[in-house]
Amino acid sequence: MPHFDFDLFVIGGGSGGVRAARMAAQRGARVAVAECAALGGTCVNVGCIPKKLYSYAAGYAEAFEEAPGYGWTLPEAPRFDWNTLKRQRAQEIKRLNGVYQGLLDGAGVQLIPAWAQLIDGHTVEAGGQRHTARHILVATGGMPFVPEIAGREHALVSDQMFDLPEFPRRLVVVGAGYIACEFASIFRGLGAQVTQLVRKPHVLDAFDADVRQFLAQEMGKHGVDLRLNTQPERLQRTDGGIAVTLTHGQQVQADTVLFATGRRPNTAGMGLEAAGVALDRNGAVVVDAQYRSSVPSVLAVGDVSTRMPLTPVALAEAMVVVDQLFGDGRRRMDYEFVPTAVFTHPNIGTCGHTEAAARAHFGQVRIFRSEFRPLRHTLSGRSERTFMKLIVDAKTDRVVGLHMVGADAGEIVQGFAVAMRAGATKADFDSTIGIHPTAAEEFVTMR
Repeated sequence: MPHFDFDLFVIGGGSGGVRAARMAAQRGARVAVAECAALGGTCVNVGCIPKKLYSYAAGYAEAFEEAPGYGWTLPEAPRFDWNTLKRQRAQEIKRLNGVYQGLLDGAGVQLIPAWAQLIDGHTVEAGGQRHTARHILVATGGMPFVPEIAGREHALVSDQMFDLPEFPRRLVVVGAGYIACEFASIFRGLGAQVTQLVRKPHVLDAFDADVRQFLAQEMGKHGVDLRLNTQPERLQRTDGGIAVTLTHGQQVQADTVLFATGRRPNTAGMGLEAAGVALDRNGAVVVDAQYRSSVPSVLAVGDVSTRMPLTPVALAEAMVVVDQLFGDGRRRMDYEFVPTAVFTHPNIGTCGHTEAAARAHFGQVRIFRSEFRPLRHTLSGRSERTFMKLIVDAKTDRVVGLHMVGADAGEIVQGFAVAMRAGATKADFDSTIGIHPTAAEEFVTMR
């Protein structure tokens, strides 16, 4: 039997890579992780965590606006300090980087702080040295994608938005996905004038049609200038900032332009194809049901592969890989009814099928919708509304889609996702006593 330096060599120190490394090490495997940037990957450093912290910051502006309706008189107009928020965020991210380092150290994983390249199915070069491994796991995540538009060098990507030297008074966001909508909402809440350019007739292409339409209305009420069927043709640096010329010949002036136009798997320059690892047309590692690539000893999880690009999904996939390589191999990953949230203002929470997907998959479905003004805003003076929707398979009565736009949507939908995974029917929902008065009770009182 050939001798290898490691049983598992992980390329990438993000959520999926660190989870796989430490769990494999805890099972007695000799494990190394190569990571040339801060530990924690996109989620910790430039994704989920800082984005939600900034979303919380934006929420305080809403709370200040609502306070007089509840009898509070603020002694002076609230002032936002961008540098304080940046400093506080940086401290928290540094703490989390240390947590990840501690997890690896505690499990006995060797960290190699270097860029890694595949030489062949069992060899990795990192930090000027070659290392052999019985198994290699690619978990390098994704990178922002910027289309070929004249003047694109004047734009930023989402990774750069958390640490801007100056807070932008005028922000143009290009994109229709959840990252674009989140940053548009956040910076509008923090006080920027925000214009969002969407080339399609709607935002959030993969979401339920009612959800995306309702969110667009609410974002507009919050002050986001949402321009559908519009895209930039060129960007030019001027004395007054950046001039964005649109497809209709109009111009928008900005201090900062954010291209949130999608992400691509981070596989460039890693030697994957030269080592025989098949990639799809977007550069993602093509994997089978056990996350093995076309080279059996090379596996991939998370955003770098061809599955669902969500942090909790990467963590779950990592556990399947570890169980397959160093356990009994019985653990499986089920991609049905994976809940997710979008931290716009208001939030989105969703689980299961959209209405269109449910009709295509199940045939006959029953739809339940509810839209209402939350109790909080009966005194706040704000016009924000909440939207909820249930999609039920008519043949089995099972709830196969659950969607919400409103405050704390992610917190609410997480619990319902458990019920949906367990096969809850509409009758189960109807027979459940609601907690009154809450927004969540609407899901068990829809008729």
